[in-house]
Amino acid sequence: MSKHVQFLIALAIVVAMPLFMKSGSLASEVLIYGLAAMGCNLLLGYTGLLSFGQGVFFGLGSYTLGILLTRLPIPMPVALLSAVLLGALGAAIVGWVAIRQRGTYFVMLTLAFSQMFYFIAYSASGLTGGDNGLMDIPRKSISVAGHTLVPLETPWQYYGFVAVIFLIVYWLLRRVSDSIFGRTLLAVRDNDERAAAVGYNLRLLKLQAFVISGAVTGLAGGLHALMTGIAPLSNAEYHTSEMILVMTVIGGTGNLLASLLGAAFYVLLGDWLSTLWPRWLLLLGVVLMVVSLGLQGGLWGLCQKLWQRVRGGSHKPADAATGAKGGHA
Repeated sequence: MSKHVQFLIALAIVVAMPLFMKSGSLASEVLIYGLAAMGCNLLLGYTGLLSFGQGVFFGLGSYTLGILLTRLPIPMPVALLSAVLLGALGAAIVGWVAIRQRGTYFVMLTLAFSQMFYFIAYSASGLTGGDNGLMDIPRKSISVAGHTLVPLETPWQYYGFVAVIFLIVYWLLRRVSDSIFGRTLLAVRDNDERAAAVGYNLRLLKLQAFVISGAVTGLAGGLHALMTGIAPLSNAEYHTSEMILVMTVIGGTGNLLASLLGAAFYVLLGDWLSTLWPRWLLLLGVVLMVVSLGLQGGLWGLCQKLWQRVRGGSHKPADAATGAKGGHA
């Protein structure tokens, strides 16, 4: 499927969600976690790096935006840009250390950074709010000279703001993945020893992938804090890293649109199951096991198989008719 078709599908999903969903906040949450899953997919699907440090970047984005908006009189876009920069900086630090190891030791290093960041956020209560998080984060409309340019008061207005950002970031990441840099990341993922033998600087490539992933995930964390009005400690804990990884794997690795599918599946299914049973995480775990055992290619792989069957089925009658004509002749 061409990149233009995939972008149109992403656009169609973004446009369709307000038509089929009642909650603007839930729809915004789907796109926000879709951004985080795309950042994770750049590491896992394109570079082959299984990172448990995504919660660090998500939490950095949340805390950066929350601290700036609650303590300094700066415009919201500047605070959001700062969340992107801090996410990228945090990823540069984590990546610079973690990429010196491979395999299990790489995973352990990212997990260690995640636990360390959680402890720092918990201990620095004067800055982060500790266990209570940062409260009362304002979400003001974007205005210039007293004129409102982008209203953000209602959940659906905020969804429109998040939707535009999501589509821009998706387009930019598509450009990155389709570039020479993106193709080189695939080579590193498939055979890093051969890529090193050719002359590629593996550490630099992996670090660059980390920085881009951290910037996108930091943006998602900032948007999440702006949506909820709070930067909770849970945004920095290990569970957040695990959740982003699960979304990425469910959707399918190696495809950015699949990250949106995985995020939508996880968020919407979790919201629905929570209305059925207070211990809905148990039900979610069963569903995730079924998906993991039966859909190794993720939801995107399932969609590809169904599409191939539809196309194959549409060609069979024509082929049969041709064969019948030929036999009759």
